[in-house]
Amino acid sequence: MILFEKEEYPFHKVCGEYISMESWDFLKSLGVDLDNMALPLITKLQVSSVNGKLLEQSLPLGGFGISRYRLDNLLVQVARESGVIVVENTKVTDIRFSENEFSIDTSRQSCRARLACGCYGKRSNIDIRKKRAFAIAEKNKLNNYIGVKYHIKTDFPADTIALHNFRNGYCGIVKIDAGVYNLCYLTTADNLKRCNGDIKEMERLILYQNPHLKRILIESIPVFSSPLAISQISFDKKTQVEDHILMIGDAAGMITPLCGNGMSMALHGSKIAASHINAFLGNCITRAEMEKKYSLEWNRLFAPRLIMGRRIQRLFGNNRLTNIFISLLKFFPALTCYLVKQTHGKAF
Repeated sequence: MILFEKEEYPFHKVCGEYISMESWDFLKSLGVDLDNMALPLITKLQVSSVNGKLLEQSLPLGGFGISRYRLDNLLVQVARESGVIVVENTKVTDIRFSENEFSIDTSRQSCRARLACGCYGKRSNIDIRKKRAFAIAEKNKLNNYIGVKYHIKTDFPADTIALHNFRNGYCGIVKIDAGVYNLCYLTTADNLKRCNGDIKEMERLILYQNPHLKRILIESIPVFSSPLAISQISFDKKTQVEDHILMIGDAAGMITPLCGNGMSMALHGSKIAASHINAFLGNCITRAEMEKKYSLEWNRLFAPRLIMGRRIQRLFGNNRLTNIFISLLKFFPALTCYLVKQTHGKAF
């Protein structure tokens, strides 16, 4: 087994860095020693409207904070110890399927394989090359977002994850390590365009309208010299198999970040894929059966969450709707628990 990675481990990625507790046992089963890592356990949720109206609620299942820098490096060590060949600083440029096998071209070498998986995240050159529908779709309300991430030092409850709304976007904050918090926000590309592509100017003119965000951004101490940013984020529907490539994680489908469950979905999706891949490689099922079983199981578990995430997202970033929504949730805390459960699953 071989893994091609265009970066070099460890490295930072734009991510909310919150994982639902449903993934805890699975990560431990892989060999990640979560019990002895002193990770911040998240049991409470805060949500604020654009004008600062605040909702506070306990989380039915909860989660934990951990940086991708740390987690991905632990997982790649597990992979290496399991015999995976990890080829870093190498970009996959093309994948072709013919005569029941794949030809894979990279920036360093070419190889052939019986099976190929796309685990490259939200968007890739492979998506464009394969003309995946979401990658070539015209700009719409679900496919033209940017993400910005900071690591900061600030004063914030270690057991709480917050979602602060601003015009056409929202920002999450969660503790990930001793004294360090992740601050990551999603907004439309139009917000940045109105501010001449200047992230700091966008924060001053738009994010500061939320008093909670203004305080955090002004008073916190940044750990990075500059924020990480990613563009062309799409929540359009995706296929889980493309030209016989099994798509995993965000490449298969991306839940809106406000639901806080993308990493757990990716981990669970990889477990589902692995079971069908093992059956295929063991000649217990055909390639067509593997692809069908994976797609069906993925959609059975995750499609309802994605639909709910898109519906909830439409209520965020809009002053009037967000105020109404948060006021409603404050009077009906059971509704908040219901919505959280609709975007989360059980331990796997």
